[in-house]
Amino acid sequence: MDSWVIAMMLGVSIFLGAAALFAFLWAIKNGQFDDEEKFLNAAKFDGEDELNDAVIQEKKRKDLEKKYKPE
Repeated sequence: MDSWVIAMMLGVSIFLGAAALFAFLWAIKNGQFDDEEKFLNAAKFDGEDELNDAVIQEKKRKDLEKKYKPE
């Protein structure tokens, strides 16, 4: 291979790596990976029935908070 091909491949790979790093840092800054409850709930509620029960309980909790919330 000629040296210009190696230099071009090196330049393109550095550019693509920098773009991927920039995108990753941007995603971290904007909170794209902040959904901690998703993984915790996935471990706690394995089946569809357990997940439906959790949704119902969450709705009941929010309704109670609205009902007893001082205005």
